[in-house]
Amino acid sequence: MEILSVKGVNKRFGGLKALDDVNLSIEQGHVHAIIGPNGAGKSTLLNCFVGRLIPDTGSVTFMARDLIGARPHEINQAGVSRVFQTPEIFGDLTLQENVMIPTLAKRDGAFTMNAWTRVDSQGEIRDKAMHMLEDVGLSDKKDMTADSLSRGDKRRLELTMCLVQDPKLLLLDEPTAGMSRADTNNTIDLLKRIGERGITMIVIEHDMHVVFSLASKISVLAQGTVIAEGQPEDIKGDPRVQEAYLGGTHV
Repeated sequence: MEILSVKGVNKRFGGLKALDDVNLSIEQGHVHAIIGPNGAGKSTLLNCFVGRLIPDTGSVTFMARDLIGARPHEINQAGVSRVFQTPEIFGDLTLQENVMIPTLAKRDGAFTMNAWTRVDSQGEIRDKAMHMLEDVGLSDKKDMTADSLSRGDKRRLELTMCLVQDPKLLLLDEPTAGMSRADTNNTIDLLKRIGERGITMIVIEHDMHVVFSLASKISVLAQGTVIAEGQPEDIKGDPRVQEAYLGGTHV
């Protein structure tokens, strides 16, 4: 069943055509990777999904809801969460506090940074945050500040902040960027576990080891256009992809 439909999306920035008639169909419960060289339009496309950008033309439909013109927090409330290239966490707060904030935001519809008396009084929210930290293996660090974490643990924390909101669709923009191979493999394992829960994921990633470990379907963007789409084995052997991005024997 289709969870996200993208039809005829175009986006220009002055004379630059960042997206050129992009069409995608994202199936519920699957991991769909979007790959391509730098400047291909991948992050621009994600920004159109979450309300940071409005396409010039075209449609983006999530679970039969038109997302064009919706505000980012409305899209989040509808069940779409995003993980950014650089982990977006509250560095001076503890891990437990970091996870409590989006839990409260999901309940009340807005981030309420000046209401710590309300947050601290919410035992149910605190318990849910601890449960989620346990689930990703971070409960022993619950009282540490987020800035003190390794790159891999910061990513795990950000994923936890998304998961606590019970998303239907998770957008991941370079989820393993800057990680060691060990942290990358741990992140792959975590994302596989997330996928087993039935959460649909769209992954933008340059590391082909990550892409081929996770994705059931891959779309390839080049100069704002989808030049190829298919299962991983099809993409590996596609000469257009080899020429535009992957490069011969490097797949």
